[in-house]
Amino acid sequence: MNAFSRRGACPALSAPMQTGDGLLVRLNPVAGGLAPKSLIGLGESALRHGNGIMEVTARGSLQIRGLTAESARLLAAEVDALGIAVRSGVPVEIGPLAGIDPHEVVDPRPLAQRIRAAIEEAGLTVRLGPKVSVIVDGGGQLGMDALTADVRLRAVRTGDGVLWRVSVAGDPPGARPLATVDADAARDIAVAALRMVAERGREAHTRDLSERQLNSLAGWHSVAPLSVLPDISPSRGEIGSVDAGSPFSTLQIGETIGESVISPLEGEMSGRTEGGASRKPIGLFPLAGDTFTLGIGLPYGSMPAEKLIALTQSALSLGAPEIRLAPGRALLFLGLSTPSSLQTSAATLGFVTNPADPRTRIAACPGTPACASGRIATRAIAEAIAKQSADLLDASLILHVSGCAKGCAHPGAAMLTLVGDENGAGLVVDGTAKALPAGYRPGYDAARGIAGILAALRAQRHQGETAAACLTRLGAAGIAELYRRNQ
Repeated sequence: MNAFSRRGACPALSAPMQTGDGLLVRLNPVAGGLAPKSLIGLGESALRHGNGIMEVTARGSLQIRGLTAESARLLAAEVDALGIAVRSGVPVEIGPLAGIDPHEVVDPRPLAQRIRAAIEEAGLTVRLGPKVSVIVDGGGQLGMDALTADVRLRAVRTGDGVLWRVSVAGDPPGARPLATVDADAARDIAVAALRMVAERGREAHTRDLSERQLNSLAGWHSVAPLSVLPDISPSRGEIGSVDAGSPFSTLQIGETIGESVISPLEGEMSGRTEGGASRKPIGLFPLAGDTFTLGIGLPYGSMPAEKLIALTQSALSLGAPEIRLAPGRALLFLGLSTPSSLQTSAATLGFVTNPADPRTRIAACPGTPACASGRIATRAIAEAIAKQSADLLDASLILHVSGCAKGCAHPGAAMLTLVGDENGAGLVVDGTAKALPAGYRPGYDAARGIAGILAALRAQRHQGETAAACLTRLGAAGIAELYRRNQ
């Protein structure tokens, strides 16, 4: 095995990825959460073997940064010694409160486990690319609507009980709906779609499937075992119907098969803002009885290990039995009867405790000096903007501060993107970090340039108008001019 994986592969515990500040590993516990003592142990390992920076990504993965080839091996050994089993393989993701949320439609874990096992049985793990994923959303207080996936299954209540709405290629507003079916058919459609993708190669996704293939998936309602599903390829593209009198029974898959076949997605360096839970996972969420889950965010998805250890020690003293990683760059502290003291401790340590915190509107990678690829001090710029213009960063406006053109923190387009290069801090309007900037300022003065834009926004915004709508009305050329002024 190579000392580090190529970019585009999953930086799992066994295959760390090279980044600007050393090797990075990412892990998701098989159990879904961690005991407080285990998270403390991981923090101590991050201090011993990395640069002491820990992250929770937008998809709810834990990352440890700044490793070397040797220290990554030592870290892996310590994770094993802590008894933390981590997932690998095709991600089949569920909500962070799955199985304990009194508001969920149904517990998604059994269906997710059946899909993981079926993926292994079909031999798809090695045939699919690292970015292919499945979401099984049981609903509840922290749904998965804002995350993209190749295949998504969402539980819905009907007069006949619970069915699963199956769609492909995207998030709910953009995904292609296929069918609303029972759990058996939902599993079959999900795995059939992945088989189609696998036939197209490791770079393929469900968005690459043909109309004929999608129509075939939409018409699939069989509960035949996966072992008798036809070989579905782009050349054939059809799923054969199964006769009502078929001798085959529904496939029974053992609960213990394939428990280790999930991994986080590639491309989440520094907590990318590709998505997050429908509701921000920050604040109080009632559980059964008189207990609560407290969601606490990591600013920009990142925190020094010392502070994470201190927060977890406080949670341990309050009797929190488990901590779960949450999409949206947060930690969920379960089973608290008096969460206010932990919330106070978190705020004192610099964590995000309010879902309206302006730092949740800013995506910022490590930047300089943490990352060798960075050209600007992204976190310092982000902090200055958050303090100066907190009232203007509403839900319609995401500001992306990128140390370089790779755009690790937010690969998609943002209304305003600051990107570092040899000319300083460039501004991209309604685009990605890879786009040509419309104007520049020195990196140390970038926050003042954004402040000028937001001051104009404050002065010219119409009543009831969102920040994004106002900026659109001002136009890209006008925004770039505001950014360049008063240098």
